[in-house]
Amino acid sequence: MRTSNHLIGVLNFLTFLLSIPILGGGIWLSSRANNTDCLKFLQWPLIIIGISIMVVSLAGFAGACYRNTFLMWVYLFVMFFIIAALLGFIIFAYVVTDKGSGRPFLNRAYSDYYLQDYSGWLKDRVASDSYWQKISSCIRDSKVCGKMGKSSNGVPESADTFYRRKLSPIESGCCKPPTECGYTYINETSWTPTGGVVYSSDCNTWNSDQGQLCYSCNSCKAGVLANIRKSWRKVSVINIVILIILVIAYVIGCAAFRNNRRIDNDEPSGEARMTKSQPSRLHL
Repeated sequence: MRTSNHLIGVLNFLTFLLSIPILGGGIWLSSRANNTDCLKFLQWPLIIIGISIMVVSLAGFAGACYRNTFLMWVYLFVMFFIIAALLGFIIFAYVVTDKGSGRPFLNRAYSDYYLQDYSGWLKDRVASDSYWQKISSCIRDSKVCGKMGKSSNGVPESADTFYRRKLSPIESGCCKPPTECGYTYINETSWTPTGGVVYSSDCNTWNSDQGQLCYSCNSCKAGVLANIRKSWRKVSVINIVILIILVIAYVIGCAAFRNNRRIDNDEPSGEARMTKSQPSRLHL
C-alpha cells in the first residue's frame, strides 16, 4: 500500500514549511540579541534545529515518494534526535524562564523589575560581572534609552504623561531609577534625588549621566531577564506546535519505512500474508 508513503510525503513537505517559523524564530532572537536582549548565544540552538528539520524533511519527502529505504532510514534516525533536541530546548526554555515578572506600582502604567524575583542558571549568567559588562555595553550601544525621549515644541513630556507610558522591561529597568527611590522626574532619563530614605542599592547606583543611567543596576539585569522571558515564551509556543507535528510525521514515517521494507523483500501484506504463512489443510 502506498497510502503511508503519500501521507509521510505530504507531512514532510508540511514539516519543511513549518521549519521556516523555527528558523525565523531563531533569526528573530538573533536580531533581538543584537538590538534589545543582548544575549548572543540563545538563538543558535534554534537556528541549528530549524536548518536540520529542513534538510531531514527533504530526505524524508524523497524517501517516501520514491520508496527509497535508505533515505527513510536516515530520515527516521536523524529525526529521532531532532525531536529529542527540540523537546529538550522547549523544556530548557521553560525551566530557565519559569520565575520572574514585573511588579506594578500605584499610578504607574509600567512595572519595575527586581533581580531577586529571578533565579536559576540564566539569572546567574546574566548577573555575572564578566558577562554583564558585555550586555550593558550592548544596551548602551543600542541607544534604547535615548530613543525614549518625547517632547512637544522642545518641552519634555510631563511626569504624569510619562507615568502613563507602557515601558519595556529594559526601558523601565535600565533607563530610569526604581520607583521606590522616589526621585523627582525631570525628563525620561534625568531624575534628581529627593534626599529621602534610600530603599535600594540601585538608588545610589543611578546616575543621570546619559552614559551611566542605571546600566549597572540590578533592576537593569532584571529587565534583561524579563525581556528574554517574554521572547522565549513567544518562540516556545511555535516550537510546541512544530514538535507535535514532527512526532506525528515520525510515527507515520515508521509505518512508511516498514511498508518500504516489505515491498523490497517481496513480502505480502494483510490477509494474503496470513494465508501464505498458514497453508490450507488437506481434506481427506
